[in-house]
Amino acid sequence: MSRSPPAAEPRRAIIGVGRVAMWKGGSVWIGRGTGQAQPHSHHAIQITLALAKPFRIRGVGADAWHQTAAAIVMPDRAHLFDGCGHTVAMVFVEPETLAGRELVARHRQHDVDLLRDEGLAARTAALHAVFDTRGTEAALVEAAQCIVEHLSGRSTGLQAVDPRIARVLERIREHPDAELTLAQVATMVHLSPSRFRHLFVAQTGISFRAYLLWARVGLAVARGMAGGSWTEAAQQAGFADSAHLSRTCRRMFGIAPTMLVREDTARPDEVQATPD
Repeated sequence: MSRSPPAAEPRRAIIGVGRVAMWKGGSVWIGRGTGQAQPHSHHAIQITLALAKPFRIRGVGADAWHQTAAAIVMPDRAHLFDGCGHTVAMVFVEPETLAGRELVARHRQHDVDLLRDEGLAARTAALHAVFDTRGTEAALVEAAQCIVEHLSGRSTGLQAVDPRIARVLERIREHPDAELTLAQVATMVHLSPSRFRHLFVAQTGISFRAYLLWARVGLAVARGMAGGSWTEAAQQAGFADSAHLSRTCRRMFGIAPTMLVREDTARPDEVQATPD
């Protein structure tokens, strides 16, 4: 009796095969074969950059897509993105930084604004070149920060908020997985919980708990993309389980974390050939 051939392993739903690198106050996500994300919003400014072939992007309230190679999305603004199967980089900048404040001041009139800057093309090419040659994480961060500093005219490492809030943000960025309550951080900066809550929202535009969740999503994605399982990444970042991470990631990025694959761990059929 002949045996039936083994069933093929089910193909995962993939939106991008690439890498994620982070720094305090920002990160860069870059990948090939990028697909379409569902409507979402996140706390960071998003600078989206393609090298040769355009992507599509639009605000949720807009009627038409923008087809472009460079765009910026303001923080906490709902939008949609479609990489059209091309290699695309996304640089995220937190609005509490000096660079973030300047970017918001320059582009706040639009949820999604197209970038037309003469010096941007060369810097975009440099970032994509680091990815294409499998450069180090430090090289990816340096190339992404160069873009942020060029567009904002500000350093990526400096804060633009009340020193007490800056201290709390630094604490969260260093240990987003730590159990941390509003009462604890209020005590840390010598404020009452109610006064701290008000000051935090006034300085950041979101609640303390919302910011903590934002920081934890970034940590989980970075750890998952570094090679760990998504269950482990969720637990290490302080989520109850991988389902909680998945729901949060879908809300903030329009995708499940399992739709992201690190390039050097992807199966051949998952790396879509899309010459740029």
